[in-house]
Amino acid sequence: MRLPKAPKRKARIEIIPMIDTMFFLLVFFMIATLSMTVQHGMPVNLPEASSVTDTFPEQASLTLTKKGRLYFNKEAITLVELQSRLVHLLETDSEPSIVINADEEVVHGRVIEVMDTVRRTGITTMAIATKPKKN
Repeated sequence: MRLPKAPKRKARIEIIPMIDTMFFLLVFFMIATLSMTVQHGMPVNLPEASSVTDTFPEQASLTLTKKGRLYFNKEAITLVELQSRLVHLLETDSEPSIVINADEEVVHGRVIEVMDTVRRTGITTMAIATKPKKN
């Protein structure tokens, strides 16, 4: 009696474990690159207020540092340059909004100068950034 030969099995690559491995590597590298990013913000000590809200739509940021330096979206500028930048912003957007981040030790007159420059360009929507008051 002759026994039938078992059909020869073809070698094949299992793709499911490979997909799982690739997904794991993708997630790993996404998390690794997110943790390596450095958030560059302007070092400003904001004044405290008890009525802080986060709902203001910010399109441009003006920062006044402790030493009196003025930054427009993290770029150092003068008041004259600020006016030209705001005019350009007003041309691109009909109602831009400005957030002023002023250090709590900045002279009040300097903040008023910046606010006056913003108003002279025709922008009326402004907010002054504060941090929540600690109880």
